[in-house]
Amino acid sequence: MYFALDQQQRDFAASIDAALGTSDLPGAVRAWSAGDVAPGRKVWEQLANLGVTALAVPEKFDGIDAHPVDLVVALERLGYWCVPGPVTESIAVAPVLLADDGRSAGLASGELIATVSLPPQVPYAVDADTAALVLVVNGSDVSAAEAGECHQSVDPSRRLYEVAATGALWHADIQRAYEFGALATAAQLVGAAEAMLDAAVDYAKQRTQFGRVIGSYQAIKHKLADVHIAIELARPLVYGAALSLQPRDVSAAKVATGEAAMLAARSSLQTHGAIGFTQEHDLSLLLLRVQALRSAWGTPETHRRRVLEALS
Repeated sequence: MYFALDQQQRDFAASIDAALGTSDLPGAVRAWSAGDVAPGRKVWEQLANLGVTALAVPEKFDGIDAHPVDLVVALERLGYWCVPGPVTESIAVAPVLLADDGRSAGLASGELIATVSLPPQVPYAVDADTAALVLVVNGSDVSAAEAGECHQSVDPSRRLYEVAATGALWHADIQRAYEFGALATAAQLVGAAEAMLDAAVDYAKQRTQFGRVIGSYQAIKHKLADVHIAIELARPLVYGAALSLQPRDVSAAKVATGEAAMLAARSSLQTHGAIGFTQEHDLSLLLLRVQALRSAWGTPETHRRRVLEALS
């Protein structure tokens, strides 16, 4: 039996690529890291115009109420382009926590960007200083919150904040919210891995050594082929998890995408050589993003434990 994205889903992914490909995403990420969120906000406006911010929002709040597979399609492309901001939290998780809340309409329109802290796996809220809505989970309940102390992330474009509840509690499907968070992060890791592979392939066609482009050497070909295989093995797990939303499947996808992305990071850095270490090179943005997302919404150890527990 053969499963594949339909034409509408492929067109949706292509429309995201077309929009973000004309934006200066590296510049927006660097500006976001420096505290200037204006360029990044313009990117989010583009996402709203494409319907990305409305994907998980119920129709009664002017959302699309799309299938999780459609959400994965979009978030993979956002990972590819290294979109700054609380992508997982605002686009995938907040709509679950605000399922019956009128503020969901703001998420759908893109006027409201939200972030989430879901202890113990997600102790800090990303970009709580700039998000219009901060949510914190306490057991099976949720409340609004305010930002506290800031903690440094390996990715400077992801500021991590302690948060404290400030409003009334309401009940939400916390388990579903967590699965959406882990799944959305896994999808972004696939996209980031693909972006690094593409960058490495392009560079291997240009860089010469001993009078030959390095892409002509079998060792380089094999290294990049290994990355391609890892990505293509991880991607079906993400889409399978989007169909089932079972903890075991989501965790398997998160582990596999994290490993594929780390392999892509190492191989791309080795292909680029010393230039890949520099902050001026755009590869550095993806390298740092992958390091951060690999442990976001559950560390590899956490997700391996969930798979083991489900199988035992």
